[in-house]
Amino acid sequence: MDFKDYYKTLGLPPEADEKAIRQAFRQLARKVHPDVNPGNKELEEKFKTINEAYQVLSDKEQRKKYDQLRAQYLQWQQTGGGQKDFDWQNWSANPDQGGNVQYANAEDLEDLFGSESPYSDFFANIFGQARRGTTGKGRGASPGSRRGRDVEYEVDLTLEEAFHGAERLLEIDGHRIKAGIPAGVRTGSRVRLAGQGEPGSNKGKAGDLYLIVHIFPNKTFEREGDNLHMEVPVDIFTSIAGGEIRIPTMERPLILKIPPRTNSGRSFRLRGKGMPHLGDPKTRGDLFAMVKLVLPDPLTDKEVNSIRELASSRQKPTNSTQNEVKV
Repeated sequence: MDFKDYYKTLGLPPEADEKAIRQAFRQLARKVHPDVNPGNKELEEKFKTINEAYQVLSDKEQRKKYDQLRAQYLQWQQTGGGQKDFDWQNWSANPDQGGNVQYANAEDLEDLFGSESPYSDFFANIFGQARRGTTGKGRGASPGSRRGRDVEYEVDLTLEEAFHGAERLLEIDGHRIKAGIPAGVRTGSRVRLAGQGEPGSNKGKAGDLYLIVHIFPNKTFEREGDNLHMEVPVDIFTSIAGGEIRIPTMERPLILKIPPRTNSGRSFRLRGKGMPHLGDPKTRGDLFAMVKLVLPDPLTDKEVNSIRELASSRQKPTNSTQNEVKV
C-alpha cells in the first residue's frame, strides 16, 4: 500500500485552511473532470486522486486522522523506515466504516467510473470505502437513487445591479430559471439556488445551481470590499476659498462641502454610502471621495492675470548676493 500525500496532490501546504482546500479542488477538478475530458484515462485517474484528497482534507475528522498519520509516517521515513515496514494496521479503519464522500455520492462516482472503486487502497484501508445509498448527500435516499450534479453558471453584473440586487432569466439545459441575485455580491461570489441543478434519477434529489458572479468595472467608482472610492474634480478657486460641489453616489447625488485650503489628494469619507454587505443589506460600507484639482473651464485672461499677480506677491524676495540665472 502506497502512502498518499494529499496536500501535495492539491498543491497546498499542510496549514491550508478550508477555503484554500475548496478552491484548490475546484480549480483542479474543472480541468481534469471526466465530463470535460471524455476518454482521457490519464486525466480520469488524476481526477480520482484529486477527489480522494479533497474528501479527506475537507472533512475535519478525516483530516485530523490523516494529519496524525502523515506526521508519524514522515517521521518514520526520516529514520530510514520504508513503506512496507510501517505499522499500517494501527491506522486501519473499522471494517464497517464508510467514507463520507464530499464531491459526489457513491452513485455519482459509479456513473463516472463504473462499478470499480474510485478510491485507492490507501484510502480504503485508512478511511473505509464509501457505501452505496448512505454516502454524502445521497444518505437516506431510495436504493439506487442518484442525486443530480451541481451546476455552475457565470453571471455578469454591473456595479449598480450588485448594489440594488438583480434578477436573471436563465436557460439551462432547456429549462428557464428565474434567478434572484442578492444585493452586495462581488466578483467571485457564489449564489446558491437549491434544487435548480441537474435533476436526480430514480427519485433522487436534484442538484444545486451555483451562480458565479462577475462585476463589470465602473467608470466612476472603484470597489474595495464594501467600500467605494472615487475622484471628484475641484477647481482651484473652490479648493482655495472653499465651497460646495455636487457628487454622484450609488443612490442619488449629494452635496459635498469643500473647506478652504483643500489640497489635491485629500479624501472625504461619506459613511454608509458604499456597497451593502452581502447577507445584511442594511449594513453598508463607506464612500471615499478624493479631491482632484482641475482648472476652471473657461479660465479668462483677467482671471489668469489676477492669479499671476497673486503668485507674484507671494514670491519671496531674491537674495541680492545670489547670481541671477535667466532661462
